[in-house]
Amino acid sequence: MNAAELATVLEHGENISVEFKRCGVQPEADTFETVCSFNNRFGGSIYLGVLDDGTVEGVNRSQATAIERNLVNVVGNPKLFNVAPAIETERIEYDGKLVIRVWIPAGPAVVSFKHVIYDRVADVDRRITSETQIAQMHIRKQNHFSEQRVYRYLKPSDFRFDLLPRVRKLAALKTPGHPWAEMDDMELMRSADLYGVNYDTGEEGFNLAAVMLLGKDEVISRIAPAYKTDVIVRRENLDRYDDRLIVATNLIEAQARISEFAKRYLPDRFMLEGDQTVSPRDIIIRELVSNLMIHREFVSPYPAKFLILNDGIHTENASKAIFQGQLAITSFKPVSKNPFIAKFFRNIGLADELGSGMRNLYKYSKPYSGKNPVLDDGDVFEAFVPVRWVEGTIAEGETAHNETVNDPNETVNDPHEQENEQVNDPHEQENEQEKTPSREQLLLNLIRMNPSITYYEAADALKVSYSTARRAFHALRESGTIERTGSDRRGTWRILPQSQPSRE
Repeated sequence: MNAAELATVLEHGENISVEFKRCGVQPEADTFETVCSFNNRFGGSIYLGVLDDGTVEGVNRSQATAIERNLVNVVGNPKLFNVAPAIETERIEYDGKLVIRVWIPAGPAVVSFKHVIYDRVADVDRRITSETQIAQMHIRKQNHFSEQRVYRYLKPSDFRFDLLPRVRKLAALKTPGHPWAEMDDMELMRSADLYGVNYDTGEEGFNLAAVMLLGKDEVISRIAPAYKTDVIVRRENLDRYDDRLIVATNLIEAQARISEFAKRYLPDRFMLEGDQTVSPRDIIIRELVSNLMIHREFVSPYPAKFLILNDGIHTENASKAIFQGQLAITSFKPVSKNPFIAKFFRNIGLADELGSGMRNLYKYSKPYSGKNPVLDDGDVFEAFVPVRWVEGTIAEGETAHNETVNDPNETVNDPHEQENEQVNDPHEQENEQEKTPSREQLLLNLIRMNPSITYYEAADALKVSYSTARRAFHALRESGTIERTGSDRRGTWRILPQSQPSRE
């Protein structure tokens, strides 16, 4: 690395793979916490002799060799690191000062420093104590797909082969003359890579992909006890929920149940695509639900979620990430998490080629809501699609011109009575909105009480995910409601004067 490249790094500041450290005679303990966290995440570079705000202070040239020797000795000390992380160092001359860059690649094992496991989240070295988080780190370190794990003692009677006629029909509808139509049950399972040999171990049998796609419920619960998808509607009862569906059955039936449930609560709109009328809602639901079925890590203890909230649709599922952060359609490079399951879904018409889901979400979210989706990858993959709500919800099978039924389980006999029920006093609506503060209002109150509040603290207080809290901060910042004073790590939030509530 040369001085010009270092200048670019300094300009962008600290992030998930960049850390600045002051360094005196020798590196401080927090330097090795960062070594640990980089090894456990995606790797990264530590720049010794640089302050948190990017100011280059430099290291003492006479101590440079001793600093490099200390780094090697500490990471190789089994009393400090359970596994020695690999590191490389290089010296960079910058504006007459010396900076030592320490590069740490991602390692194959979960590493601890002084018996504490650290993970890198944004620009923070985070202590990991939760067993769920530690398990997720081990999953990330695996170099194989968990769906290929073979279970030698599974028998055909452990599967829902009664679903295979439906599978053959869907495959024939997708591809006329599909070869599955002529195969018997076991030939189909072998053709779909659901029964075969694991060449790493030599074991032969049904694999985890077969269990998740076609296993009986009791078999799935024993092999993947944490597997479930929690579908929640929370628009009126914000403390609990308006309606809920918990799905823990095979992926084929789970996909249909979740999609049907979501369509009951999401408004439908239609658009012309050429001379064809299409439903953006149905396409968005298909892509979000298929992603939950296909691209999740089934051995993770983290349950998947499909949430219908006032701002839109949120989904969360455990992932085996190779990237952390928001995905951009212009630079997105898709990686299959479960290629066997993905191929099965493509064969029956419930998914398209790799990467098409993200393209479809961007394509149809705009006409559906007027806004783009937000997709965040990491140990937990999160997707958000905004929803522009109409008065009530359009039930499945109705058009946008039909009257809206407020209660999907209630039959309305008199259309005039239904029409009258939909006309509310605008003053009552305003009063109701005043009673229920928005997420932005709650966040502003938190900032007033604690200007140094972090994304994690806000997420915990608001009972939302880290990514949702971060988006809320960014939205307030972009709208000119708040600003950041000082560095990202040690700075504070300030509410701008025009955003202060009136005291009149």
